[in-house]
Amino acid sequence: MKFDYYIGIDYSGAASPESRLKGLQVYESSSDELPERVKTPVAPKGQHWNWSRREVAEWLIQQVKLDKLFITGIDHGFSFPLSYYKRYDLNDWDAFTHDFQKYWPTHEDYVYVDEFREGNFRIGHRDEFRLTERWTSSTKSVFHFDVQGQVAKSTHAAIPWLYRIRQEVGEKVHFWPFDGFYVPPKKCVIAEVYPSIFRNRYPREKRNPDEQDAYSIARWLKESDERDILEHYFHPPLTAEEKQIALLEGWILGIS
Repeated sequence: MKFDYYIGIDYSGAASPESRLKGLQVYESSSDELPERVKTPVAPKGQHWNWSRREVAEWLIQQVKLDKLFITGIDHGFSFPLSYYKRYDLNDWDAFTHDFQKYWPTHEDYVYVDEFREGNFRIGHRDEFRLTERWTSSTKSVFHFDVQGQVAKSTHAAIPWLYRIRQEVGEKVHFWPFDGFYVPPKKCVIAEVYPSIFRNRYPREKRNPDEQDAYSIARWLKESDERDILEHYFHPPLTAEEKQIALLEGWILGIS
C-alpha cells in the first residue's frame, strides 16, 4: 500500500472562511480501520463543532508537517477549463492559482464568494467544461452557480486555500495531476474527487448526505489502495494531447 491514512473531505462554499459549516465534513481512515469522522481540533473536549474552511486548510498543513503519509480527496474543482487559461494568458496551474487568489480573494476574513461575482472580469461561463467533466454524465461546470448540486461556489471558495497549502508545504505534497500523473513514493497526495460516483457503494447507516460523501471518499481511497488499483486511477487512459490539457485543467480521481 502507498499510504498510511486516507482523508475524505466533503466541501462547502457557503458563508465565509471562518464560518462553521454543517456541509463541511472530514473523515479519516487508517490502513487497518474504516473511516471515522474527524472533529475540528479547536472544539472543547466532549463538544462537537463544525469545521470552517480555514481550519480544514490549516489542519491539512499540520498533517503534512507531522510527516503523515496520506492521500486526501476533496469534493471541489481544483482548476478551470483550458478556455479560461487561454483567455487570461495563464501557462500552468501555479500561475492559475496565484492569479485566482488575487482576483477572487475568498480566503480573506469574513467574505463571501458572492461578493466577488458582480463586476469581476476574471470569470467563466456556465457552458465551459473541463475535459474531465465531459467524461462524466452529471458533473456541472465550475462556473455554473445557483443550481442544485453546484460545484461552482465551493470551487471558487477553495482554490485560494489550495494555493495557501502549496505555499506552506508544497514540496511535501503531490497535487495530482498538476505535479504529474505519476505519484512519487513517500509523497502525500491531494486530489479532486466526485463522491457521486461511489457514495452508494457503502451503506449510509446514520450519516447525513455530507457525512456519507466524506466517508465514501475516504473509504474508496483506502479500498483502492488495498486492492492496488490506485495506480490505475492515477493514470487515466488519455491521449498525449489530453494529458497536456489535464495538467492545466486537473482531473477527477476515479474517472477513467
